Amino acid sequence: MEWFFSLLVLVALEAVLGIDNLLYIAIESSRVKSADRKRVQRVGIIGAVVMRIVLLLLLVQLIELFQAPFASLNWDGVVSGEFNGHSLIALVGGAFLTYTAVKEVWHMLAGDLHLDGAQQASKSPKAAILAIILMNLVFSFDSVLTAVALTDSMPIMIVSILISGVIMLVLANRVTTFLKKNRAYEVLGLFILLLVGIMLVTEGGHLAHLTLFGGEVQALNKTTFYFAVTVLILVDLVQSRYQKRLNQSS
Repeated sequence: MEWFFSLLVLVALEAVLGIDNLLYIAIESSRVKSADRKRVQRVGIIGAVVMRIVLLLLLVQLIELFQAPFASLNWDGVVSGEFNGHSLIALVGGAFLTYTAVKEVWHMLAGDLHLDGAQQASKSPKAAILAIILMNLVFSFDSVLTAVALTDSMPIMIVSILISGVIMLVLANRVTTFLKKNRAYEVLGLFILLLVGIMLVTEGGHLAHLTLFGGEVQALNKTTFYFAVTVLILVDLVQSRYQKRLNQSS
């Protein structure tokens, strides 16, 4: 029964840590033409699952290499740090996610909300699939490290990854469709991704022992992150209901 309990814990972990991943897949796939959307989601998720398993196999064999510093930066009084594979992936992935969220919000403010589906399809299927696979690796790093710490059974870890992949395949198109029909929630999703990006950047800085102008970069506390996300969702729900009541009374 121990293997079953370990599998349940890992699947639950994948589900919790996979929410932001699913949100990114939904938003990224919404940038391609409607006819290509399901294919992008399917190929992207399958490719992401394969790469996650490859990452797992690599980490088990090379975990010390990923955690050992390979580069350092020392600009006296300005910036200093020691970078390993884990910190670099978190920093680059977080920066890219932050950039993506800010860019999409900027497009909305510029008036892209009023464009039709054909005009909104600003990304090719190949580019969207590649982005989904690469960002999945960034999201997967912490969950894979946690899985390695929880169990030494490779089959259990692989099965949990496959189950999470099936869940994402089932939910991805539904989330994308929901966001398309409720554009206000897409804005909420983008701000959540922005928070995730900031959290990854601070985590990468903390892992690299990065200091800026004498102050050490601290990782954004996970509790603080979930509290901020909860507040964002509650504010959005209250504002939506209040707006509906105003529209009905006018």
